[in-house]
Amino acid sequence: MQSTNSGTVLVAAALVVGLVVRQQLRTRPVRRYGSLITPAVFGVLGISGIAFGIASVVKDRPLTALPVALLVASLAVAAGLGAARSRTVRVWRGPQGEVLRKGTAATTGLWLASAGVHFGLGLWIDHAAGTGVLGVASLYAYLAIGVGTQNLLVRGRAAAL
Repeated sequence: MQSTNSGTVLVAAALVVGLVVRQQLRTRPVRRYGSLITPAVFGVLGISGIAFGIASVVKDRPLTALPVALLVASLAVAAGLGAARSRTVRVWRGPQGEVLRKGTAATTGLWLASAGVHFGLGLWIDHAAGTGVLGVASLYAYLAIGVGTQNLLVRGRAAAL
């Protein structure tokens, strides 16, 4: 049963990341608040996911410092990769004066690297915890911080136009 749940979680995670990447590659306007809605939703889901992950660990054993430190490091990496991705997004003025954005092949590459890093750190977190799904459950928090950082920096570049 555990492998079925893990497979379902991995498929769902791949779908979410795929949808985020797909959205990044579309030409779309830079909006004042719209770019913050998705990270806010991911943030709420991320907080509940981390709470669930912690609960899954502590039901079997105490939570030690290493998985918590790895989780914090994972979220810091998300911010760093979000900042790197923001530099790969094209930002320009459209024909009606609106500011547009579109991810590039480099954006996609950094998204794939980001997904790989999260997957690897998630496995390490869960191994360090000895049980539970804290690493996998932190996906939405990882996305919230990564997408939020990227969008804030893209908005800053757009404002400079």
